[in-house]
Amino acid sequence: MSSDFYTNSILPYAPIIIKICRAYTNCQEDYEDYYQEVCLQVWKSRNNFKGNAQWSTWIYRISLNVCLTLLKKGKKKEEFPTDNILAAEVEKNNFFTEDSLNLLYAAIKQLSEVDRAVILLYLEEKSYKEIAEITGTSANNIGVRITRIKSRLKKLLDGKIN
Repeated sequence: MSSDFYTNSILPYAPIIIKICRAYTNCQEDYEDYYQEVCLQVWKSRNNFKGNAQWSTWIYRISLNVCLTLLKKGKKKEEFPTDNILAAEVEKNNFFTEDSLNLLYAAIKQLSEVDRAVILLYLEEKSYKEIAEITGTSANNIGVRITRIKSRLKKLLDGKIN
């Protein structure tokens, strides 16, 4: 992968990739593997980008597809140590440093795979249409799904369900 491609086409979207990889992994090793695999797949499929959607939408789709594929292969560990994760990104973007953010990710990890994707996109302030396009569902049910997800997250965060 050329450094120019990484610098210009992947690095600006690293926060997207980081958030999605974090939501689907439980330890630093898996997180780093998922992140690297997403970057590799973006590079490998760069010539398939037709411009029908925004580049960020395409990055989301690849990130979700890679994470879901790796998750199905059973590639997961028990803990998620946050002290050594891609130090440059952590310092630069202030990821994983607040307890409330860690609690939110812990709650998000208890959602189904599709619900995780939907809520991450919602938190990125994507429109229902964009969320539907990225996840491959209809825009009509995204609003209902988000309401249900938010309710479940609130219950999880309030400690009412495990």
